[in-house]
Amino acid sequence: MLALPIVGVSAADLTLRSAELSPEQALTRMIGTADARVSQSHMSGPIYQSPDGTRSLPVGGYKDYDPSKATREKPEPVESLLPPGAQVLKDSTGYTKVRTTHGLLDTQLRELDTHSPLVKGMITLNRGQLPEAPGEVIATQAFLKESGLFVGSSVTPRGATSPYKIVGAYELPDELGRPEIIAPPGTLIAPLNKALTASGGRTVTADDKYLVKVGGAGVTWDAVQAANTKGLIVVSRAVVLHPPADSEVPLYRNEPSAKSERDGNKTVQMAILATVVGLAMLEICLLAGPAFAVGARRSRRQLGLVGANGGDRRHIRSIVLSGGLVLGAVAAVIGTVIGVLLTVVLRPVLEESLGNRFGGFDFRPLELVGIALLAVVTGLLAAIVPAVTASRQTVLASLTGRRGVRRANRVLPVIGLIAIAAGVAIALYGTTSDLGSTVVAGGSALAELGLVALTPVLVGLFGRLGRWLPLSPRLALRDAVRNRGRTAPAVAAVLAAVAGTVAVATYQQSFDAQMRHEYRAELPHGTGLLTVRDNSAYKEVPALREALAKELPLVQRADIDRLVVGKPGCESFSSDPGCGRIELITPKEQRCPLYEDVKGIEAFSEARRKELRQDWRCQESRYGTEHSVLVGDEKVLSVLAVTDPGSVAALKAGQAVSFDKRQVKDGKLTLRIITKQGEDDVMRGRYDETPGEDKVLSVHLAPDTTQNWGVELILPPAAAKAAGLATAPLGSYFGLDGTASSEQRQRIAGEIDRMGVESSLHIEAGYQGDDSLVMLALAVFAGLVTIGAAGIATGLAQADAEADLKTLAAVGAAPRVRRTLSGFQCGVVALMGVVLGSAAGILPAIGLRLTEQRQAEALYRESIEQGLSTMTESVPFVPISLPWETLAGLLVVVPLGAALLAALVTRSSGALARRAAG
Repeated sequence: MLALPIVGVSAADLTLRSAELSPEQALTRMIGTADARVSQSHMSGPIYQSPDGTRSLPVGGYKDYDPSKATREKPEPVESLLPPGAQVLKDSTGYTKVRTTHGLLDTQLRELDTHSPLVKGMITLNRGQLPEAPGEVIATQAFLKESGLFVGSSVTPRGATSPYKIVGAYELPDELGRPEIIAPPGTLIAPLNKALTASGGRTVTADDKYLVKVGGAGVTWDAVQAANTKGLIVVSRAVVLHPPADSEVPLYRNEPSAKSERDGNKTVQMAILATVVGLAMLEICLLAGPAFAVGARRSRRQLGLVGANGGDRRHIRSIVLSGGLVLGAVAAVIGTVIGVLLTVVLRPVLEESLGNRFGGFDFRPLELVGIALLAVVTGLLAAIVPAVTASRQTVLASLTGRRGVRRANRVLPVIGLIAIAAGVAIALYGTTSDLGSTVVAGGSALAELGLVALTPVLVGLFGRLGRWLPLSPRLALRDAVRNRGRTAPAVAAVLAAVAGTVAVATYQQSFDAQMRHEYRAELPHGTGLLTVRDNSAYKEVPALREALAKELPLVQRADIDRLVVGKPGCESFSSDPGCGRIELITPKEQRCPLYEDVKGIEAFSEARRKELRQDWRCQESRYGTEHSVLVGDEKVLSVLAVTDPGSVAALKAGQAVSFDKRQVKDGKLTLRIITKQGEDDVMRGRYDETPGEDKVLSVHLAPDTTQNWGVELILPPAAAKAAGLATAPLGSYFGLDGTASSEQRQRIAGEIDRMGVESSLHIEAGYQGDDSLVMLALAVFAGLVTIGAAGIATGLAQADAEADLKTLAAVGAAPRVRRTLSGFQCGVVALMGVVLGSAAGILPAIGLRLTEQRQAEALYRESIEQGLSTMTESVPFVPISLPWETLAGLLVVVPLGAALLAALVTRSSGALARRAAG
């Protein structure tokens, strides 16, 4: 019991310390043997950066920064900005999908000369050889595992005209789970982009970094700052190993928050760690205390002899405390040794779980000794109460085995009541305090500790129920009440575990009820939408539609297309050459004034904002979709449950249907074809200056009450063709005959996977909570702790009451009485702990929910007062919902299971022996 936590903590300490790399080891995995790694910041103009290169921002901050310059101004090539004579190695990466035996896999493509000495330490070749010729690649172990490929097989990035042979397997020491393939420079990304350009697909955007070797003292902080003036980010070995003072870092001077983010909130982390350690020690003491108590009781004759031979209470206490100290020391040694050995043996498993290789075993003797001392201290603390109790026994009572009359502690219950009252008051205050959840958690913890202190009195109150119980449960209950010294700690241990479980379960159940209320369906119930996620896969849409009709019970299918500007494979908002997009242009007088002013909403007073929020021009739809402009026929309306006769007739007649009255004026709607992104682009809210060709269409406006499910405009194919608009297949809306079974969903998913198409399939089935597994895990955890604590108390009770059991057998009690008594003893302890824990666990959950309700209502009022939302928006709904299923399982199933388990493992009869006199 004492050694088990030490095993876990010592193993965790060695694991985390070994996984925590030294700066030199981290640099080797990042930049190999190079002096620095240089890359573009993708910001126009000079920047500030942190010494380790993980944080940067433009000079002057983001307030006056214009991000559009980064796309309009082409940066200088990094090679031209590097010092002359330096050894430079280019490292290019880009993401795309690669065809595998299972379908498509998101994979990082990388071009790197793996034979260069600068790469040493960045990758580890496990088998095979490094790539040398074009058409050869090496793949990470993670890629081979997920793709089903192997060394010697071929792999083809989607869109490539020829496959690549995998000649070796490697791993990234810091990212074991990353799917990646490496090819020699210029043989992978560039040929793939050429093929994609020829086929109209979207090209891979390469991220270029440069490993630089300059020799001498390396790249100094002054050199890093000089590179920052050219918009470059530098990770320098010399700077990381010997960082400059904070006063010499412009980023920290101009952005103090960057320094605080670097330091992190260590105080909070230490507080959390101390709390966890303290609660763990409390739980162990509550469980181990009764064991020491029974051990002291079994040794009462020896302790009595010590007193008879001149020993006083100090000697008795010292003897019992020494037992706790010795057991704690033994547990410390055993636990630490086992923890270290487990870490050494399970190193490969731990590295795979963490996702990175250890830099080597990092033993911290002082930390391991400190962890071991926890066991010693815990053993000593657990023996304090039994030691004090044993020292108060008279010599005569110890030698004769009589227990004497015990006086109840009158101080502890008073302290417990005060702690409960104070904790409840603090928790309730926290619901109105700005500190919120922190105060609630502190008050709840104090109230729970008070309940633990009050446990002996509460156990005594349970004893009054014994008069109405049959023989065996009455004996069990009275035994538990008479021996509160061993019963109360076990009940308190169960209380602590169950209270945490009930608190989390109540909060989770309440949060789930809130999410269910706030859930907004994306489609009418029982309908679905299948689309391709990648526009370049538009040629695969017809096959997807056929698979849909084959695998699902469709009653209706409405095929939809999207409008295309430029190459059909361009992504919707791509700024690549040859790509464009179509925007719906709202007439100027029908635009929301809040978004038209160049100063934004801050240009309006709160009263004016509040007034404008009620304006119909500023009413936003609650629904959103990536493709709000669709090309389709009246079947789309049928699937979307749009029953307006005018809208259906308009689509049948070849007229477009609009669902947003802000975009329609005099029955006309404007579509702007944008082929080049301007300085004042529509994407930043500036309509008038956006260059493009306008197409004015005659449209039918659907009634305001129509639910559009995020669709703003539906164009019939004939209208799109008449307007000279190009289209490409997108997917299909569909209605189901009933619901799709799990088998049908798996079949369609498997069919799409075999096709190798990245698609999105959504079937609206209403709110689906995902907390059942969490609830089950919490209930199982609480049940195991409860059964364990109750089992320990039952075993101690049997050892302590062996003489009484022999007396029962002597007077002719049936053999089953022994087993039944054992079961009820275990069940009584479990039931008392679960009842008290359930009551204690509800308080923090209610406090947290009330805190969230107050914060949500305050935010709602402030939003209305400042004109950021409308009065018509729903008032925050923050319910408190009790997890009745979890409570039923804890209150009924767990005690019953504990009782049955104890009865099953108890012998029906024991050896009949003469009871000692006295």
